[in-house]
Amino acid sequence: MQTPLSPFWQRRWLVLFTVALTLLLGFAFTVLTSYAVSHKEIREGILSTELPLTSDNIYSEIQKDLVRPILISSMMARDTFVRDWAIGGEHDVSRMNRYLQEVSTHYNTFNSFFVSDASHNYYYPKGVLKKIEEKQARDAWYFRVRNMQEAYEINVDYDQAHQDRLAIFINYRVFDYDNHFIGATGVGLAADNVTDLISTYQKRYGREIYFVDTAGRVTMAGESVHTVKPGTQLQNVEGLKTILAAALANKQKSFEYRQDGRLHLLNVRYISELKWYLFVAKETDSAFSNIRHALFINLAICLLVTVIVLVVFIRGFGRYQRQLEALATTDPLTKLYNRRAYAQHLNRSMREGKRSGSPLSLVMMDLDHFKQFNDTHGHNKGDTLLQQVAQTLQNNLRTTDMICRWGGEEFSVILKDSPLQQATEVAEKLRQAITEECGAGVTASFGVAQLDLGGPDASAESLLGRADAALYAAKQAGRNCVKQT
Repeated sequence: MQTPLSPFWQRRWLVLFTVALTLLLGFAFTVLTSYAVSHKEIREGILSTELPLTSDNIYSEIQKDLVRPILISSMMARDTFVRDWAIGGEHDVSRMNRYLQEVSTHYNTFNSFFVSDASHNYYYPKGVLKKIEEKQARDAWYFRVRNMQEAYEINVDYDQAHQDRLAIFINYRVFDYDNHFIGATGVGLAADNVTDLISTYQKRYGREIYFVDTAGRVTMAGESVHTVKPGTQLQNVEGLKTILAAALANKQKSFEYRQDGRLHLLNVRYISELKWYLFVAKETDSAFSNIRHALFINLAICLLVTVIVLVVFIRGFGRYQRQLEALATTDPLTKLYNRRAYAQHLNRSMREGKRSGSPLSLVMMDLDHFKQFNDTHGHNKGDTLLQQVAQTLQNNLRTTDMICRWGGEEFSVILKDSPLQQATEVAEKLRQAITEECGAGVTASFGVAQLDLGGPDASAESLLGRADAALYAAKQAGRNCVKQT
């Protein structure tokens, strides 16, 4: 027989939806909060640690590779031989050539040179390269150096002495002993060396590294930098143009900008020796790919956990609900339905019988002299007897018949598709079974009534009343018998 469902269990889908939504929202909030915290920590770590550390490392390499040539150029500018030779009229060019060759060989420079302001000769280790002319664009550097206030400049230019290879020149101003300008000297370094250094750092740290002058022009960049090339004006580069002014106004600071829809983090450091800015940038997609991957895994785990919890909840909740329903509808001693469940089933069965026209009968049963049995044998024996009677009734009825412990020693049975005479025969069968199976001296009285489908008494109260009246008649007739009405 199907257990009547409680209204609470009928709303189980709402309960399950609420539980699932609560779990998913809780898990999602936890996972997304963790992702946001990790995202922020990685971002701050890149800005405050990784990029500045890369700048420091590159600066150390620059000091090793460029500061030393600056010191060499400074030494050359103050060398008494250079000044005496220039002041003395630049006689015996071979002496200057040997000097410049010695500098190049000893200090392993790409080039070394001296330009005389008196003769405008450009001396290098192999002789006189050319005469400097103010109207020549390629000689503009010299006249810029002659007129500048600083002691030296670093300039990226093409070296005519080496088939126009790109070089980094340290151009140092030379003065005589009375502090009059007499020329420029210095050394040149192969730009490839610095470019290789930058490219190495880019590959090692996954950064974009390039140098920018005070006008915002890229002077040098590694081979793998795709967004900027030497000569690029950053005022024209997406994203960078919005932060360029602030970047060039600080000695060292970190920034962030968007380019092609992607977030880039940038550290800018001013290299005073070069009079350039070192830009170290990192595109964040690769940095955040791991935590995004972890986010998707965590969300999948949360979904799986939610499903598992829901399955466990459904099973546990169903078991608990069935237990509650059993407590609400079952007699704890005999495990039969109680009067509450019996009344619901009776009303439902009566409605079905009225619709189909099928006969429905009701049997009321009462154990004879049960109080005397309890007084003689004790209540424990009485409870055992009630359990035996309940089992006997179940063994001798159909699965479609519903048995109820009506109260105390009273029981009631609903017999579907059973007219009065058939129901009376079933009651007689039950009476004999109780007498035979429940021990010597145990008897029961039965009252049987049939539902009046078309009559005025076609109600549950009327049916129960007539069955109870028949039971009373059986009691009056001496008990241990069946009466019908």
